[in-house]
Amino acid sequence: MVRASHAWVLHRRRVVRSIGAVVVLLAAVGIYEARDAIGTGFDTLSGMVQGEFAEAGFGVQAIEITGQALTQESDIVQALALQPKVSTLNFDAEAARTRIEELPSVESATVRKIYPGRVVVSVVERVPIARWRVDGVTFVIDGAGKQIGEDKGAYGDLPLVIGDGAANDALVMIRSIDRYDALKAHLAALSRIGDRRWDLIYDTGLRVQLPEQGVAQAIDRLNSYQRDYALLDRDVTLIDLRVPNMVAVTPSADAQKQIADAAKAAAKAKPKANIVVDSSYETPAEKASGN
Repeated sequence: MVRASHAWVLHRRRVVRSIGAVVVLLAAVGIYEARDAIGTGFDTLSGMVQGEFAEAGFGVQAIEITGQALTQESDIVQALALQPKVSTLNFDAEAARTRIEELPSVESATVRKIYPGRVVVSVVERVPIARWRVDGVTFVIDGAGKQIGEDKGAYGDLPLVIGDGAANDALVMIRSIDRYDALKAHLAALSRIGDRRWDLIYDTGLRVQLPEQGVAQAIDRLNSYQRDYALLDRDVTLIDLRVPNMVAVTPSADAQKQIADAAKAAAKAKPKANIVVDSSYETPAEKASGN
């Protein structure tokens, strides 16, 4: 006892620390072994609390969505991630807003909780400026060339651009054409060729080839040709403006046939030279000889 008393006096602090460490270790092991049960208990308690809130009149009973045109309401509801018996008190509106803004057609969104049981969503969508057709599928794109969504036929009044890379430069090209009403009339599509230059395709089948460089100047020249000579209304299938200060046209098949027929008719109608022999004519020698 004396020895134990002396040891306690001399080493009391160290003994207390050792006993405390053992207790902490045993507690940690016990908590680790019971982690599943504890987690289940917390989940159950949380579910009970949410259920109590919902039954108390704070359950989400109505969702109001405004501002969507391209975005499907079902996609917005899915992004809200509302669980059964969720209440407006526990609903994370900020996380829902982040998920909604990840939708391709959404520029920004606000999500508000209106107590006791409403969630109000307001959406600002990207502004569509053109339709982009690639690999047989038509998308609606914004000014940056980003896909807003697939075109279901509701945006037929927007310009159509086709081909790989057409979406990236669509806005610049559309603005260049918008300055000339005569060139926009009956324009069916803007076709990107080799991701280098553009062709204008009209609903008559006419194709206008624009150069890789000096596009604005070529468009201005085309407008002048249309104003002065109604070139776009001529019976041609191709207008080539790729060479500066030169325009080449290809007549349609019917026009080529008409030109050929007109040339043949002109050749037949051309008058031939007539040679008249006057038998009474006498040379000077014959007159001198009297023969």
